[in-house]
Amino acid sequence: MENQFVNISLNKNTLDRYWVRSSIFKAIKSAAPRFKGELLDAGCGQMPYREFLNNNSQITKYVGLDIEAAINYNDAVKPDLTWDGVKMPIADRSYDTVIATEVLEHCPDPMGYLAEVYRVLKPGGVFFFTVPFLWPLHEVPHDAYRYTPFTLERMFKQTGFSEIEIKSLGGYNAALASMIGLWLKRHLRDSWKKRILTRIGLFCMRWLLKRDVAPTQWKESTMSTGFYGILVK
Repeated sequence: MENQFVNISLNKNTLDRYWVRSSIFKAIKSAAPRFKGELLDAGCGQMPYREFLNNNSQITKYVGLDIEAAINYNDAVKPDLTWDGVKMPIADRSYDTVIATEVLEHCPDPMGYLAEVYRVLKPGGVFFFTVPFLWPLHEVPHDAYRYTPFTLERMFKQTGFSEIEIKSLGGYNAALASMIGLWLKRHLRDSWKKRILTRIGLFCMRWLLKRDVAPTQWKESTMSTGFYGILVK
């Protein structure tokens, strides 16, 4: 089965998830050259990026960690390790790289999670993250937060990270395109109107996404679909 986390095309079936998945994968590709050694996917889910990173980075081992009560999306994919959400079953300074894609918004205690990430990272190790900003409630009721870059930076500094780089996944055009796709796919009822509006919506989404410019400064009225970044311990 084709991995639609790393190879997704925009069509009537992917209207709602195309942007979020394609923008996250683009961020991972840009950061992959900095991934090395043993990598921990801390909140791994289906581990959709494992094959790509094994073949396109300097990592030597990929380990998936997930919460014991995590939602099971795929019976064929199981985490290598599980934890109770309080303490990871991992020794201090074990990993060169930790990644967390769309995880922090689900953590009831994000500072506790980050403290554990920091603990298991080796000195000089990198932590890569992504979080949504414009996205519907999901995995209800385990959807806890939406973060601004200011809050993210404050949390990372309090955890102890020395180098902090936060970037946007998309700007106003991507936000509008994403909302069009979500409205068409998840809100509008199936009807002849939906079929017609989907054709128009696809055209509009393609037009908007080709012209999107992700913001590089956080000022009044800035819009972002989500954030990603790399931190160094």
